[in-house]
Amino acid sequence: MIRIDSIWLATEPMDMRAGTETALAKVVAVFGAAKPHNAYLFANRRANRMKVLVHDGFGIWLAARRLNQGKFHWPGIRHGSEVELDTEQLQALVLGLPWQRAGSGGSITLL
Repeated sequence: MIRIDSIWLATEPMDMRAGTETALAKVVAVFGAAKPHNAYLFANRRANRMKVLVHDGFGIWLAARRLNQGKFHWPGIRHGSEVELDTEQLQALVLGLPWQRAGSGGSITLL
């Protein structure tokens, strides 16, 4: 099991052809450093693909997810901005649900 203490979402899109080294460079450029036990999420411009880079304290993990229909509920592009998510919000995000409305316990609320 990979321990993740903090989950960070970048608002600027990333080229999904990026490999581990390019994704790590993007994390450093956006977040300042890849900190141990942190996950960093990036989407492409269309927000139908996502890459997650995790620093587990020893090395780097890079995972990808693609939605066959629809798109991820990604915040608008704000240069230099990042958003911290909790685990319930991450679970909603990877399923393509509106994670901004996820409350405690994983329930979806209305705005």
